[in-house]
Amino acid sequence: MNAAVRAVVRMGIYVGAKVYFIHEGYQGMVDGGDNIEEATWESVSSMLQIGGTVIGSARCKEFRTHEGRLKAALNLVQHGITNLCVIGGDGSLTGANLFREEWSGLLTELVEQGAIEEESVQKYSALHIVGMVGSIDNDFCGTDMTIGTDSALHRIIEVVDAIMTTAQSHQRTFVLEVMGRHCGYLALVSALACGADWVLIPEMPPEDGWEDKMCQKLFATRSRGTRLNIIIVAEGAIDRHGKPITSSLVKDLVVKNLGFDTRVTILGHVQRGGTPSAFDRILASRMGVEAVLALLETTANTPACVVSLSGNQSVRLPLMECVQMTQAVQKAMDEKRFEDEVIVVHVLCSSSKYPHFKPHLCSQSNFNVAVLNVGAPAAGMNAAVRSAVRVGISQGHKMFAVSDGFEGFSKGQIKEVKWSDVGGWTGQGGSLLGTKRTLPAKYVEKIAEQMKKHNINALLVVGGFEALLSLLELQTARGRYDEFCVPMVMVPATVSNNVPGSDLSIGADTALNAITSTCDRIKQSASGTKRRVFIIETMGGYCGYLASVGGLASGADAVYIYEEPFDIRDLQANVEHLTEKMKTSIQRGLVLRNENSNDNYTTDFIYQLYSEEGKGVFDCRKNVLGHMQQGGAPSPFDRNFGTKISAKAMQWITNKLQETFRQGRVFANTEDTCCLLGMRRRALVFQPVVQLKDETDFVHRIPKEQWWLKLRPLMKILAKYKTSYDVSDYGILEHVVGSRPKELDAAVAM
Repeated sequence: MNAAVRAVVRMGIYVGAKVYFIHEGYQGMVDGGDNIEEATWESVSSMLQIGGTVIGSARCKEFRTHEGRLKAALNLVQHGITNLCVIGGDGSLTGANLFREEWSGLLTELVEQGAIEEESVQKYSALHIVGMVGSIDNDFCGTDMTIGTDSALHRIIEVVDAIMTTAQSHQRTFVLEVMGRHCGYLALVSALACGADWVLIPEMPPEDGWEDKMCQKLFATRSRGTRLNIIIVAEGAIDRHGKPITSSLVKDLVVKNLGFDTRVTILGHVQRGGTPSAFDRILASRMGVEAVLALLETTANTPACVVSLSGNQSVRLPLMECVQMTQAVQKAMDEKRFEDEVIVVHVLCSSSKYPHFKPHLCSQSNFNVAVLNVGAPAAGMNAAVRSAVRVGISQGHKMFAVSDGFEGFSKGQIKEVKWSDVGGWTGQGGSLLGTKRTLPAKYVEKIAEQMKKHNINALLVVGGFEALLSLLELQTARGRYDEFCVPMVMVPATVSNNVPGSDLSIGADTALNAITSTCDRIKQSASGTKRRVFIIETMGGYCGYLASVGGLASGADAVYIYEEPFDIRDLQANVEHLTEKMKTSIQRGLVLRNENSNDNYTTDFIYQLYSEEGKGVFDCRKNVLGHMQQGGAPSPFDRNFGTKISAKAMQWITNKLQETFRQGRVFANTEDTCCLLGMRRRALVFQPVVQLKDETDFVHRIPKEQWWLKLRPLMKILAKYKTSYDVSDYGILEHVVGSRPKELDAAVAM
């Protein structure tokens, strides 16, 4: 929430508005006085890394009454406030919309009471509302993610990872209760992220007899050699008859039926606390800026809107449409209409459209599918491989794992993998299969021999830019070797996020969190030192994604990247700008530089320049983050993105195998049988790799066009630079119903 507050304040000041804090939510609006305080640029400094909300939040019964809203209207008019940014859940946003609808009547009433002058009615005739949804439950229809959800997932996964080590040591079963009184998002996604055995959520109560089925599943898992079981229970989980399913009930069932050593952990409010994740900081910053733009463009006839996330885009949706749909879901649940379309759509959309596959095995398909990693390691690769293996097995395929990329492929480092072989892989960083940057061209003949020897009918490659080059080489080799005339698909996985055809890659979110947390610690190290600037070098090759988005998440003052050329005059202007800020307000500065942003203006050069020019005002330190950005446990986003995208890739492989199986063999040599699966704007799209050639700068190994470059003006505005912010993609009010039909159809099909 603090990132959103910071963005609203700074964007508001940037466009020339006077911005106010209203402390303690609607209670502060009703009470007035010191609760309504003008905000300055400096008053939102050093807020990004703080959890909760520094301006406070409180439930207010008085605001629900007409008299309370009358007091609030008087307080707003006295300060000349006619635009409200409301960060909260559906209750807060519904209250804001009611306040907006009553506004003119409230002013008339205040005139009659003599509290305000008649001119005030004309001057403050309309109240404009824009909402941003702050809720860890992700329980608001119309947005893929609400502010705070990703951070809550981080807290849950940190606990689960810690618990899994002790559970494995002692062969225990753990029942974890997570928040979600009416929404099972946290439970469902954390279950996917940690590879839980069973999950119980309120939207999809289990069928009668679920107790026996769950125990059978747990017993089967232990029988395969697994030393632990994890069961995730949402606090609002119920059965088909509306009876609560509590964590203690689940524990008693396991102990009684199986005799397993079982423990219960209730996470509680730890899920609401802690440092916000990089994703939440970026999401909230984008939403805050979009909210200000929406207020600037609104008219008296414009309906109140809520800023939402769709794919990787900020969109505006009618507030009450979203509220009504959210309430319709709750009503259907209260009436136990669990098969109602409104609940099905809600679960598919609000749960990030993760596919659901039954864990039992299907009949054999007689197809062999190989999966391998190519390129540098990236957190989330193992989750992608696990998903591919298990989905492939569930669809009847025989799955083969290739060690050490195409080099290992040529040496015959291929073995069949079973369901239990990939247990516990989701939380592992790096690449358990092993990965190398080696391209297949030099080993093409030996790889073809291994393909023939193991009768490989399809390939799934998880990797970065080298994976794309590899598929291009294998497609070219189809003319010489029939063994490569099989369906081949690539899933992008690289911390650099430099793969053409996909807005996001597996591993980039984990790297961003590593950069953000390191920058937080670096800035904190200067808390007792006045006026210090840190120069930080990030990875990414020639791609400035990590530096730019990491800079936005950590509140950087300047970010240097290859895609946006800079010269000595730009460097000098940045130094002068930072010097001026140091003299007047901030005590710490942060400058990020992408490793290959410029051959001559190196990290050392920039450090020495800032040190020399800042003499007498600030001193400098530098830090090269290096390979720590590639390491660590994968973030919840990367675990789930890897799970989702690999599952969809395997479904594509299954379909292509069926399409291309003719006369007893698979033969696929068309462009559309060698694809990259990437996230484009709001959908996962399969794109033939040959069609991506025109979109690729092969020399610098980056896409020719990159969506995140549009975020750079936003970063500069929040760092107090004078710049233009292109709003050409904004200003369109969409409708929540039917806004994403293609993606929904795909999710239903899966």
